Amino acid sequence: MSEGLNAEQIVVVLDVEQEQQGERLDKVIPLHVKDLSRAVAQRLIKDGEVTVDGQLSKPSYRVQMGEEIVVHVPIEMPEPVLPEAIPLDIIYEDDALLVVNKPAGMVVHPALGHSGGTLVNAVLAHSPGIAEVGGADRAGIVHRLDKDTSGLILIAKEDEVCVALQRQFKRRQVVKTYLALVEDQVQPREGVIEAPIGRDKRQRKKMAVVRSGRPARTMYRVSEYFSHYTLLEVRPHTGRTHQIRVHLAWLGYPVVGDAVYGRRRQHLLEDRHFLHAAGLRFTHPVTSEEVEYEAPLPPDLAAILNQLRRNK
Repeated sequence: MSEGLNAEQIVVVLDVEQEQQGERLDKVIPLHVKDLSRAVAQRLIKDGEVTVDGQLSKPSYRVQMGEEIVVHVPIEMPEPVLPEAIPLDIIYEDDALLVVNKPAGMVVHPALGHSGGTLVNAVLAHSPGIAEVGGADRAGIVHRLDKDTSGLILIAKEDEVCVALQRQFKRRQVVKTYLALVEDQVQPREGVIEAPIGRDKRQRKKMAVVRSGRPARTMYRVSEYFSHYTLLEVRPHTGRTHQIRVHLAWLGYPVVGDAVYGRRRQHLLEDRHFLHAAGLRFTHPVTSEEVEYEAPLPPDLAAILNQLRRNK
């Protein structure tokens, strides 16, 4: 095991030992990194701070001998996640699950620098009993949205429900529909983007279309054209980090207001990007019925479209 130090974190490089063969990644890391709990290890993995042979992985990944695990450990450990009485826009709720319309600007899971004000903090205040559902500090949240993406998020209230919903996501049985306003006029009017996504080799916290990345598939359809923009309905078939934003930018039509993957020019939006998770369709784990929920565009995005329509 070796360590390197910069101004913000310690980089720990460790090798899998024989007796750890087949163990979960989130269990192996605390064995090598002093005073690091399994909960914090899970959080670091989910935040993209852990790689296995150069690739991102999951907490449940089973490690193999000979693999090199790199852990970026923050010098200041994240604080415990506490309930916060933050208002939730609840689209649907029953004894098994919760569908929430997340506002732009809200981080889903706590991380270094975001220990408070997250969706997890709000959910813990609303339903304290689901604190450990889906894993430590996860509060039953089955999937995630980027900080500046608004829209629907699905939350399980029981472990069995969480497992069933995660299985649907893994099998591509959940239909997620997004609305995205992008630069320029998209051609053709509909299509499928199939390009592998992985960590950007030059900027570790960015994603990119790379040959060694994981398969990713995004379907899109034009909803409306404007003079210099296009409103798209987008359905990601896979769930890679920043998938829609990366794919659309790679195609040449970056999301309006995207400060990471967009163009460096004046945008219609300054504080967020125009990407909204508008629809969610899945099979209810308890009733076995197919259910569908929708979240209207938030006022700031609706105002942008109205402005563009007036200028046609």
